[in-house]
Amino acid sequence: MINKAVAEAVLLSAVSTGAEFAEIFAENNVKNSIGVVNGSVERANSGVDHGCGIRIINKDKVVYVYTNKTDRENLIRLAGEGARAIKGESSIKNIVLSDMDVEKLYNTEIMPSAVSKKEIVNILKLGSNAAYNYDSLITQTNMGYLDSVQNILIANTEGLWAEDERVRTRISVSAVASQGNEKQSGYFGPGALKGFEFFDTVNIEEIAREAARSAVTMLKAENCPSGKMPVIMDNGFGGVIFHEACGHGLEAAAISKKASVFTDKIGQKIASSKLTAIDDGTIPGSWGSINIDDEGTKSRKNVLIENGILKNYMVDRYNGSLMGMSSTGSSRRESYKLVPVSRMTNTYIAAGTDKKEDIIKDTEYGLYAKYMGGGSVNPASGDFNFAVSEAYIIRNGKICEPVRGATLIGKGSEVLFDIDRISDNLALAEGMCGASSGSIPVCVGQPMLRVKNMTVGGRG
Repeated sequence: MINKAVAEAVLLSAVSTGAEFAEIFAENNVKNSIGVVNGSVERANSGVDHGCGIRIINKDKVVYVYTNKTDRENLIRLAGEGARAIKGESSIKNIVLSDMDVEKLYNTEIMPSAVSKKEIVNILKLGSNAAYNYDSLITQTNMGYLDSVQNILIANTEGLWAEDERVRTRISVSAVASQGNEKQSGYFGPGALKGFEFFDTVNIEEIAREAARSAVTMLKAENCPSGKMPVIMDNGFGGVIFHEACGHGLEAAAISKKASVFTDKIGQKIASSKLTAIDDGTIPGSWGSINIDDEGTKSRKNVLIENGILKNYMVDRYNGSLMGMSSTGSSRRESYKLVPVSRMTNTYIAAGTDKKEDIIKDTEYGLYAKYMGGGSVNPASGDFNFAVSEAYIIRNGKICEPVRGATLIGKGSEVLFDIDRISDNLALAEGMCGASSGSIPVCVGQPMLRVKNMTVGGRG
């Protein structure tokens, strides 16, 4: 990408008008994707995202410029143009960049480039056939494959020189069941901070059949009744509600603007005493993990809520400076084209002590949300509305008939207090999170838990 001598010259140009701090983020990201629909290859794309972004900070003012032309002359010129928007009093005249020792959370065993497209297509076809043959009601299968090898470089005026390589692999499975004008779908998208060896950890045919089963089950289900009731959310992707309705409100990007219901509440009780919530970017091989964040800060395990008490936020450098807080290794961005901000990594509700069987048995009537779908959230208030992709009615402590069209409606800060049971079966699920710094890989997660009283929207 660029060498130290070039980086030092670029950084000096960036602070030539008196800025307090400047940073370079360079990347070379090689991506591949393949899509198979009903057993036939529909797309096969490859690309490279290459470029450099320069951020200049003086007090609360930020200037950001970027380019895909990374030669010395162009970068120094671009940094100088950005510097002209800053009038500061800093007098940085010398920068010596020193290598940061980046500890690897996971060592890739099989680079994606070592695997043929034919081998990948054959795996996708296995999944497609397994889903399609599950039931005659399955009318469409969509299989997707993605890999990326992102090499990054971060250098700044404090002397940081950090390099890292991030290798990620993901597969997606979607099955559509149809009958007349009715359609229902099932979806899974596992992934990891791993190379092609990731496929040794997943059974693609099993995942595909589960997606098909979910679609067929919901196609045959009756409409969900509506009203206030206990709701049991299963482990794994059930954690998307915490991620969306609460997690974003714990990011410094919202806190520094006082645009969150959790502003100025560290040390206060904001949730049930049963609940502990964590953002942990250090889980080896996990989809949302990072060795270092996009400012070069080492990733860490960050306890957000402990036994109901708010302990910490997720903090990036710039917003942390506005709040008087240090970075928690939470600064992330999709690419060099975007300014980094505080973002989640692997965010989950920690395991409790209840058993899932007891939680169900102790619920006289309610809704069991086996798999969650998409939804919408107001980040400032935490008000949310989430679809349940597979749900069942609970009667007399037993999971009974499936129901479709269920939605969960609530306010994140209130739901946290209404969680009264948390099981010991923690699981994580992979996804992509979109925000001001783009779309990034994250994990959501939780054990099975019960919200004692929640508004359920339905069609019945």
